[in-house]
Amino acid sequence: MTWLDSLTLASRSLRRRPGRALLTILAVTLGATLLVALASVAASAGSRIVSKLTNGGPATAVKVTASKADADQLYTDDLRAAGPKAISDATIKSVRQSSHVASVIPVIASRILAVPPPFGSSATATAGPAAYGDTMVGVDLSQARNLPVTVLSGRLPHPGSLTEVAVTESYLDHSGMSVATAPGTQVEIAEPQAFQGPSGLQYRARWVRVEIVGLVSQQVSSGAFLVSIEQAQLAQRWALAGVDGGDVFPLPDSPYAGMIVVASSLDDVHAVRQMITGLGYANTAPEHLVASVLRYLRVVDIVLAGIGAIALGIAALRVANALVAAVRERRREIGVLKAIGARDRDILRWFLLEAFTVGLVGGLLGTLAGLLIALWVGVSVNTYLTEQGLQSIQFGDVSWPLIGAAILGTSLLAIAAGVVPALQAARLSPREAVAAA
Repeated sequence: MTWLDSLTLASRSLRRRPGRALLTILAVTLGATLLVALASVAASAGSRIVSKLTNGGPATAVKVTASKADADQLYTDDLRAAGPKAISDATIKSVRQSSHVASVIPVIASRILAVPPPFGSSATATAGPAAYGDTMVGVDLSQARNLPVTVLSGRLPHPGSLTEVAVTESYLDHSGMSVATAPGTQVEIAEPQAFQGPSGLQYRARWVRVEIVGLVSQQVSSGAFLVSIEQAQLAQRWALAGVDGGDVFPLPDSPYAGMIVVASSLDDVHAVRQMITGLGYANTAPEHLVASVLRYLRVVDIVLAGIGAIALGIAALRVANALVAAVRERRREIGVLKAIGARDRDILRWFLLEAFTVGLVGGLLGTLAGLLIALWVGVSVNTYLTEQGLQSIQFGDVSWPLIGAAILGTSLLAIAAGVVPALQAARLSPREAVAAA
């Protein structure tokens, strides 16, 4: 008996008892649906929780500042600065060479004077001050996914742009604007330079007018303006071309205000922080907090997996029960097949293929249903969050490993459930099978 013959017999057997076959497939479908839905929702919720802990950036990000680390830095998630310490290109190169580091994003912070609209001599009064001092934070925006930045409205500036800026809620407080009105407006930025004039220390500025393209919450560095690193470099070069402006506009004592170091994995975060602390720099990362949260999330995953496993276990018992009944009903057919030359392994293959078919069809239907349920849960949750004025959560992302594992797992589970009935059928002698029938 060939594999095709066995598959034909399995298909014919399922069609012979369509009611029982459908109920068995339904049991497998329900188990797979529950497991996939729980896994999808748990994965989305877990990643969202970790993302909130890191303010939108990766859980492996370590924030480093241009300051010395105190003796207890490595034992706390908080920043423990003990005085200034410059970060140079050599420092960044040294950190990048570590095997535990995936990427390093330098940060430049420049003091500026911001002038919200309206502009010009005919400008009317606004709710905020005409101009105020703040800080412009420049980073490589092509690596935005590795930054502790959450976009609240609009988008981030394009990498390398000199005409776009994203602002924080602090700018809204100063300008009197709202989340709805700020994007699309312009702001004038004065990049100061101190110089020695005839009457002593004086100041001049390099003026730029940029468009606000988004509202963000960022933990890269202290400042209300997030721009491309190219824009911040221009401001820094302009400031360094002058003299020290004292307490008002001092020259930067470090080429970089800090850097965001992304570890290769969560397991590497401690090694990265240890290396950075060893170099003498203060740093911060939610290392211990994320580790604690992940431990609790693993407990939740285990509980949810247990619930899904119980459902699949019930489905497996249903498959085994259906095959036991099928063996009893087909004793004469088994005896005839063996009498005309079918071997034990042919009968075994017949019943296992029948179990595999049930598991495969149930797994496909259950996986699709589980993903649809996860998507429905996401839509319902996001509708509620939107009504409450909160940020939405991304649910229902298609995880191909989860889909593959669900389909393969239900198929193998069905085969395992059918092993005992299939062995019973394979071990029947032709005489016993025909006599029992």
